[in-house]
Amino acid sequence: MDGANQSVVSEFVLLGLTNSWEIQLLLFVFSSTLCVASMMGNSLIILTVTSDPHLHSPMYFLLANLSFIDLGVSSVTSPKMIYDLFRKHKVISFRGCIAQIFFIHIVGGVEMVLLIAMAFDRYVAICKPLHYLTIMNPRMCISFLVAAWIIGFIHSMVQLPFVVNLPFCGPNVLDSFYCDLPRLIKLACIDTYQLEFMVMANSGFISIGSIFILIISYIVIILTVQKHSSGSSSKALSTLSAHITAVALFFGPLIFIYTWPFPSTHLDKFLAIFYAVLTPFLNPVIYTFRNQEMKVAMRRVCRQLVSYRKTSLVMPVL
Repeated sequence: MDGANQSVVSEFVLLGLTNSWEIQLLLFVFSSTLCVASMMGNSLIILTVTSDPHLHSPMYFLLANLSFIDLGVSSVTSPKMIYDLFRKHKVISFRGCIAQIFFIHIVGGVEMVLLIAMAFDRYVAICKPLHYLTIMNPRMCISFLVAAWIIGFIHSMVQLPFVVNLPFCGPNVLDSFYCDLPRLIKLACIDTYQLEFMVMANSGFISIGSIFILIISYIVIILTVQKHSSGSSSKALSTLSAHITAVALFFGPLIFIYTWPFPSTHLDKFLAIFYAVLTPFLNPVIYTFRNQEMKVAMRRVCRQLVSYRKTSLVMPVL
């Protein structure tokens, strides 16, 4: 059956977050502030890591790529959500909806693999410190990055062909502020039970599988630190605590959205806002406030930027 030819829905209506003007204003200020702050913070991390030779190490290489992905997370759903807050008629085209789903899942898949790579980096740093630079060599770091993008792309593309070919011929209202698979599939004009199960199994399996791998690695690391306590291990454990916090913030909302058997519209919306707006903002905060080396490097880069700005302003006068 060629579902694409039967689809008569060209756009979807988004109900958004709330109809209360006061709450909309609060969300506008909150979301706009955090979105700008997260983009600035993650951009600063990328600039600092790439420009400071002291940070040219595997851990900061992975952190810079995580910040790049967080820029993507901030850009996929947040701008449209902020733009739609005061609009009465919130719509998104069919192609725009599919594109949003594609980018949501590709950045989500890449971030999962990067978090696993960062956990592996901490495992090697704590459990095998003498072999750290041998194991976490540039080739290994690039391999992690390539694998992350390949897995993220496959994770996203596996689901899209089924959704694109679904017949949408009736209701076109999504009780959300963005497009995602679980709610979009329910609008199709056919029985989608098997497809819903496939989507839940795909996203749920990769989420639960990733968190299981991370938990096992944390247990091994903590047991190793308890047996061999040293100054270097304490420093590595400090960065690990920041990593655990970031993992909890990332996987918590995803597991509830894709695997929780009793879906709640209000809870899903809250978790979606948390993932789209708050998590990309908190990641740079977590990794910089707990890392003295990163804070010193950021101050150095900021001073250089201010100095360059002053020089560029004085030059025309001369």
